Amino acid sequence: MRINVFIAKATGLSRRAADQAILEGRVAANGRRAEAGQQVSSADTITLDGRPVSGSDRAMTIMLNKPAGYVVSRAGQGSRTIYDLLPAEYHRLKPVGRLDKDSSGLLLLTSDGQLANQLTHPRYNKTKLYEVELDKPLTVADKKAIEQGVELEDGPSALQLKALESNQKSWQVVMSEGRNRQIRRTFAARGYTVAGLYRTNFGGYNLGELPKGKYQEVSVQKQYL
Repeated sequence: MRINVFIAKATGLSRRAADQAILEGRVAANGRRAEAGQQVSSADTITLDGRPVSGSDRAMTIMLNKPAGYVVSRAGQGSRTIYDLLPAEYHRLKPVGRLDKDSSGLLLLTSDGQLANQLTHPRYNKTKLYEVELDKPLTVADKKAIEQGVELEDGPSALQLKALESNQKSWQVVMSEGRNRQIRRTFAARGYTVAGLYRTNFGGYNLGELPKGKYQEVSVQKQYL
């Protein structure tokens, strides 16, 4: 295949970005500077910025314990991105769903399109669990309203809530939707600010004891597809 396609598939870069890397001399094939349009195969040794990249088609999925302060994007626009936490061989993986910059916890990245679809498409109704810290105690009336559903600009939002501490500020949130900043917007509609949001579970995947900022490869759990 053409070397720009190889680089794009192996790293997650766009073809335009791969072309630019080749033109800048950052790509080598078998120890020599790569040429635009060059044909390569998995038998060739390809490097980007001196680091080997693999053209393996093996589907790969990792679980990352995302810290707060990192954006789920390739272009951070001045912010740190989740790819700053990962070695080059994982940069081709795409995030399954999102966590906003201020949120932390379980984030899956994969090259398995079927897995990504079946974890995120609404018809599969995959459960997600979060630990949420509020800026003030949640009243009984507001808890009931949130569980029944509050109206947001993009439709109603209902969350399942379970108290984690007696102070009524720490809650487990269970949901299956994944709209942008939905949990934060739902509590905000009742006058609360989410001070901390940490995802612990997504479908059949559990963050467990994985340290913050660390990652591990995981197997595709077919029973959850």
